Amino acid sequence: MKQSGNTILITGGASGIGLAFTERFIKAGNTVIACGRREDKLQEAQAKLPGLITRVCDVTVEEDRIALFDWATSTYPKLNVIVNNAGVQQRFKVLETNAKENWSYFSKEIAANMEAPIHLAMLFAPFLAKQEEAAILNVTSGLAFTPMPIAPIYSATKAALHSFSMSLRHQLSATAVEVIEIAPPAVNTDLGGAGLHTFGVPVNEFADGIFEGLARGQQEIGYGTSAKALRMSRDEIDEAVANIYNRVK
Repeated sequence: MKQSGNTILITGGASGIGLAFTERFIKAGNTVIACGRREDKLQEAQAKLPGLITRVCDVTVEEDRIALFDWATSTYPKLNVIVNNAGVQQRFKVLETNAKENWSYFSKEIAANMEAPIHLAMLFAPFLAKQEEAAILNVTSGLAFTPMPIAPIYSATKAALHSFSMSLRHQLSATAVEVIEIAPPAVNTDLGGAGLHTFGVPVNEFADGIFEGLARGQQEIGYGTSAKALRMSRDEIDEAVANIYNRVK
């Protein structure tokens, strides 16, 4: 992926990891369109980053995703990179849930983390394949490889997105579209709720590490513990999952 001169659409680009990526993309000389559910957050990001383009969009809603695609491709015909970053993390114990009455709450996580990025990648891929250089960046997680049992849907959706990214990379290998997976470790953001990830890697340190991987042309980019998770054996995964559960149960 070239480092500058791109027109980039990033979901969840106004806070957390997404905002850190947005800042770095703009600094490198790219045009960036950030979309998100919360207009106030988008406005804050725009005030901080002059030149940032924003679009209110709830990626969990199919109609919003289609409208985003139609608007972005017609308004910005040079769009050549999409970053599927928006995500939700919910922690719960299966035996303490009421899935009969509360399924809409849990299904939002599936829609945000799996349905939305897969749908957006499928929508944009034919358009991107017509560009001279293009890329789809999918943000998964180290938990795609070593699941956190207290966040079972999050871990499962990220594992699914990892698998989809591998398949997509092969399907698009004859086109100009690169498929890049970014797998964060625990990062100090408000994902899942304020204060849950204060033990995580500082967001700027993480983002700098990812952009170093992008500059090297890596197709799968982890950082810290997630870089190791990308290549773990099954025995190492089992041990890591048990350790994670014992820490957070």
